[in-house]
Amino acid sequence: MFSTKQANPKLLSPLTLAFIGDAVYELLVRERIVQEGNMPVNAMHNKTVAKVKASAQSEVFEKLLPYLSEEETAILKRGRNAHSNTSPKHAELSDYRRATGVEALYGYLYLKGEKQRIEEIFSITYNQLSVD
Repeated sequence: MFSTKQANPKLLSPLTLAFIGDAVYELLVRERIVQEGNMPVNAMHNKTVAKVKASAQSEVFEKLLPYLSEEETAILKRGRNAHSNTSPKHAELSDYRRATGVEALYGYLYLKGEKQRIEEIFSITYNQLSVD
């Protein structure tokens, strides 16, 4: 956690939460891939893309639901239901929206300073993803 000054995540739009959550989620994926050991940078990049693309995050959305509190589920669904002015170029709209929900949840938890919870929910889903 880099900032000591925190925004109140309850006052932010789900798309703003997703904006920061996207970075948090990708950093976690990159850290996990680096922990797997040395490999060519292109291989690390390809593994990262496979794990952070909308279809993979959509899969995370479904796998997380049983493990979330009511508050976390509400944030996940707010993110999913948020409508942005952009349309996905390489993803189904339903996958894109669920991915936005996942990113909003990560952004919300990050801004609340809940690093341990972020790591818990990331660990629940990372190894279950069907992509490699």
